[in-house]
Amino acid sequence: MNFNPLKEKGLPLEKQIRTWHDIAHRKFNKNDVNCYTRTRQILMNGIEVEAWNFKHNMARVCNHEDTLEFLAQTKRIEDAQQSTINWLAPSDQSVLETTLGYEQVAVDLTAWLAQNEPDPYVKETFDFGLLEDFDHLYRYAQWAYMVHGIEPDDIVQHQTDVMIGRPTQHHHNCNILRLRRAYDKSKASPQTKVNILTVLSGEQQTHNYYGEHGFEYGNELLRETYAEIKDVEEEHVTMYESLIDPTESFYEKLLMHEFTEVCTYHNCMEDELNDDIRAIWEQFLDIEINHLKTASELFKKYEKRDPEEIIGETVVHPCHFESQKEYVSKVLEKEVDKRLAKDKGYQYIKDIPDDWASYKIQDISGKDGAPSENTIRSIAVQQGKDIVVTSDKMRDKIPELMERGLQEKSLAPDTVKVDEYKKYHK
Repeated sequence: MNFNPLKEKGLPLEKQIRTWHDIAHRKFNKNDVNCYTRTRQILMNGIEVEAWNFKHNMARVCNHEDTLEFLAQTKRIEDAQQSTINWLAPSDQSVLETTLGYEQVAVDLTAWLAQNEPDPYVKETFDFGLLEDFDHLYRYAQWAYMVHGIEPDDIVQHQTDVMIGRPTQHHHNCNILRLRRAYDKSKASPQTKVNILTVLSGEQQTHNYYGEHGFEYGNELLRETYAEIKDVEEEHVTMYESLIDPTESFYEKLLMHEFTEVCTYHNCMEDELNDDIRAIWEQFLDIEINHLKTASELFKKYEKRDPEEIIGETVVHPCHFESQKEYVSKVLEKEVDKRLAKDKGYQYIKDIPDDWASYKIQDISGKDGAPSENTIRSIAVQQGKDIVVTSDKMRDKIPELMERGLQEKSLAPDTVKVDEYKKYHK
């Protein structure tokens, strides 16, 4: 069914202020919540943080009084929405449990976006980032088991495989190489623009969460692992934001941010199984419809253009969550040895030149070892094996994938070699 938000009524702005109790009192039960309710909660937290940040940045360069008034009012609303969504996570859910949810978001969201992305270059970028988040899930799963005795399926509920991807120690690049070719705003579809803002918001939120909570554990290796993967998330934010056409005006960007919120809330509302949380998505969708309609009027006033030229006449679906095991395994087998190239393209390990800029970064950052690699050794010492949750077919492919993924000249001194890994992986 087509859903044109500009034709909907929405909730009037004067009715969007809520009580502190309404803002902060709701939470899910971590023991019976559906894993994809958790991923929606994590993603929408990031969507709201991005919306709030953007409006503050726009307000600092805007001199139109009616726009400043709109931004001032809706920044507060976005902030309250973010509080409600963030506060859905219960206090007894540990940082590592939440972290597994974050990485499940990254894997299954990015896989969904890649398969629903009309721009081949943007799709390739999604596939590239997907394998890195997939490996992060594997590394954190070891820690969740070591620290809390949490089986990965307690969180991912059999929907997402847990196994080695492109090794995390190879995710550290000269950040210039992360810069991608931006889409042309006059040619890119609304689906592409919303897809990018959605994954960007998710990756930015993941970076922020690791920065705000990764230090809370006393184990030094775990703290270093959070720092290492947080660094990769920074690279992901750089990579995804570089896909956006920098010539878009602030009013065009405002329109796209509001449209992305409408699309993601609509998607969440359609998919949600929990009645209480679905009511939140419905309420916030009505709020964002109102924001979008006002942003559209501002766009028409100051850009002298029809907003439907930018967002089209119906919502797109950027955040449907379902198991992506088959797609991820295909990308893993095809691209585990793919790396960034200096021409904003991609290359395979066998084609990397000796002066590849990322080698220097990896040599410096990995001089004392890679925490992500020592993670595997640590659990091997404790358990005699690593924690893997996958099909037998994919399990059997792990040594081959490691052979392909560990060919680079720059390797941290504590790299788990293939033969050594086979001892751990039983």
